[in-house]
Amino acid sequence: METEVIIISVAAFFTAILTFFSGFGLGTILTPVFMVFFPVDLAIGLTGIVHFFNNVFKLALIGKKADRPILVRFGIPAVLAAIVGAWVLLHIPDVKPLFQYNAFGKSLEVYPVKFVISILLIFFAILDLIPFLNRLQFDKRQMPLGGILSGFFGGLSGNQGALRSAFLIRAGLTKEEFIATTVVISCFVDFTRLSVYATRFTSSGLGDNLTLVVIATLSAIAGAFIGNRLLKKVTLKFVQTLVAVMLILISVALGAGWI
Repeated sequence: METEVIIISVAAFFTAILTFFSGFGLGTILTPVFMVFFPVDLAIGLTGIVHFFNNVFKLALIGKKADRPILVRFGIPAVLAAIVGAWVLLHIPDVKPLFQYNAFGKSLEVYPVKFVISILLIFFAILDLIPFLNRLQFDKRQMPLGGILSGFFGGLSGNQGALRSAFLIRAGLTKEEFIATTVVISCFVDFTRLSVYATRFTSSGLGDNLTLVVIATLSAIAGAFIGNRLLKKVTLKFVQTLVAVMLILISVALGAGWI
């Protein structure tokens, strides 16, 4: 148990610092770490709790700087779509992988939902990295679509943050508004999908791992605190570049079946 606590807590701490600026990635990166030590359903549940309380802490730090019109246009569709996505996850039969292959001494599987998400993320990453396309922005009319996409895939697979950030980073927000807005929306979507998942989580053994959850959550909160202290030292361009790089890394990992 001590080994799991140390590894997971260190991962939560450093990932929370890195992902504070991108607005996504803590759950995506932390879930595979939990999966090393726990069954898949329990790993998802444990990660979800750490992710939610870390977001609540960030909400207290910077939530007041969120852009309210975007919260309405993007956040409400995201929450409604997350309910649909989570319901679909709990009611569809096991989906067969698109394809399988062997690498690193393991058999890896690529599933349809994650493959579609990876294609979407690569598209948004290209928008951020090509100078001409980098000047394009999504206006208010595209916000509901972004909310629906990120909320639905968040409820269905837990991968909501990357799509959300891909839209909001191009919404003309300051770095503070961008980070705060992503945090507020993420809190609502997390609460929504965890509520729908609740019946599955209660039977998967969460109560037996409360000590680990508490320590990992506190580690993630400490990382978020340091990230907030570093916020004034970074530029919006740094945040945009970080988002683009993480979009590419996560899209490759999802498309290859690594996470």
